[in-house]
Amino acid sequence: MLTASQPLAPEREAIIRWTARMGAVTADAVAYRHGISVVSARGRLLGAERARLLSRQRPLTGAPALYTITRAGLRACGLRGLDPCRVSASNARHSVVCAEVAAALERCYPDHEVLGERELRRDERECGHPLASARLGAPGVGEPLLHRPDLVLRPTRSGEPLPVAVEVELTIKAPRRLAAICTAWARCRCVAGVLYLVAPEVEHALERAIDTARAGERIAAVPLNALPSVRSERRADRS
Repeated sequence: MLTASQPLAPEREAIIRWTARMGAVTADAVAYRHGISVVSARGRLLGAERARLLSRQRPLTGAPALYTITRAGLRACGLRGLDPCRVSASNARHSVVCAEVAAALERCYPDHEVLGERELRRDERECGHPLASARLGAPGVGEPLLHRPDLVLRPTRSGEPLPVAVEVELTIKAPRRLAAICTAWARCRCVAGVLYLVAPEVEHALERAIDTARAGERIAAVPLNALPSVRSERRADRS
């Protein structure tokens, strides 16, 4: 087991820091992000688990295992303001897809960084105002509630354009709630726009919500399979 006096190897530190930032990751996503084989990624994740830096859960049969940071992992990599993520059957599929989307976005946009919802929450808490979140409800009416995106695509250089909020939409929300979120994004001025990556069964419901909110200029809805797929690249590598 790693002790506090032992520094992390750079490869291990990179993986556990990314795990903490995303909340939960898969071996497929780690392999894609770091340009290594899935076998190698799984070995590194299992090694970090044996060192008690990561924890592994598989709440859904047939779905990839999810790795999350432990308190020891957070101490070892020196990350502040983040807590270990709780994985359950209800959020496992979304967590798997978000990790894969984050890895794909980093590969597609090397001049940007991808933030997870957890670190966005931390950063907004520390600065005291929204950085990439939308205010729900009518302006000036009551205490505003914030809707945070699943991921944020942020330029790495200062002075660059505003970040892009990224939503991973896998299930159909109630129409009024989805329209309210789209309306909030239409008014949000701390992001350049919103990218919805949408499962096929959600496309029509989201299109209706965007039309209802008149948010077509601020929200782009793209099929989830339009993004380079972690698993499809694995299949190509084996062919």
